[in-house]
Amino acid sequence: MAEHSTDRLVRMLGMVAYLDRNERVPVPELARHFGVSEAQIVQDVELLWVSGTPGYAPDDLIDFDYDQFERGIISVTADRGMRRPLRLGAREAIVLLSALEAVREVLGSGISPAATAVLERAMTKLRAATGDASGALDVHLPVGGDESVRAAVGTALTSGRRLRMRYVNSDDVSSERDVDPVRVFTDQGVTYLQGWCHRAHGERTFRLDRVLAATVLDVPVEERPAPADEPESFRPAPGDALVTLELAPGARWLAEQVPVESVEDLEDGAVRVSLRIGDPAWLRALLLREAGNIRAVSPSSAALPAATAAQATLDAYTHLTPTN
Repeated sequence: MAEHSTDRLVRMLGMVAYLDRNERVPVPELARHFGVSEAQIVQDVELLWVSGTPGYAPDDLIDFDYDQFERGIISVTADRGMRRPLRLGAREAIVLLSALEAVREVLGSGISPAATAVLERAMTKLRAATGDASGALDVHLPVGGDESVRAAVGTALTSGRRLRMRYVNSDDVSSERDVDPVRVFTDQGVTYLQGWCHRAHGERTFRLDRVLAATVLDVPVEERPAPADEPESFRPAPGDALVTLELAPGARWLAEQVPVESVEDLEDGAVRVSLRIGDPAWLRALLLREAGNIRAVSPSSAALPAATAAQATLDAYTHLTPTN
């Protein structure tokens, strides 16, 4: 499985810091410490060798002891400032603070007391560093799902234990699954759990708002190769239903963020897109959410589930007694 470039960058920067504390380190030791192969360590060093500060002349590049390298020992001779402590600017500190706020929002009480204490200390220091700027920060993620479910997920992640979940899929079919959790992430306002599903015998991604109940089992998660850093992007099947939407300018994002068959620019910034729909529930949710920006749907039958749901909501209001 291909490695994500962000992970490699973090590891390589970590290698420079590690070599700062340990002057000469054999390649096998570095490989064990960073959890990669010896060949990968050699490749990382070779890339660091041609990296450095702007200018990229020989005197700007990170350098290693070549004779030691030939004997399988890594020793930095010129770090080009990479060993200096990190100094965050206000903007970077605000971004990091918002990320920590998001972690607390998603995992809630599932974070262990020790981890919570570390999180609070880090956030306190970041608020002090940003001063008045942190007062304008208001992070709130629409996490979905029951608090008890989020707490169980957080506990399972921090303790390295298996989850037993009752999950309902997009077809409204519920099932019980044992899952070794790997991580929680949020995408387009939806929070997901990624992990190894023992029922499916493979890596799966679950929406937290579809987990009806979750229990932490007294079973440690099994060691497996790390999953993909990002779940595989959705790719519709050739046989999925083809739907055409005419979108107002406010919904042009759809043509850029969702796989589409064709895009046609219209007057006043509107756009007509054709896309294949693998999950009718997704289309229904899209039509309801973007109703004000969707001018036409073809075939019209594709809009029926959303229209029915909208009418049912309106009908529910007719039973309310007006109050003065």
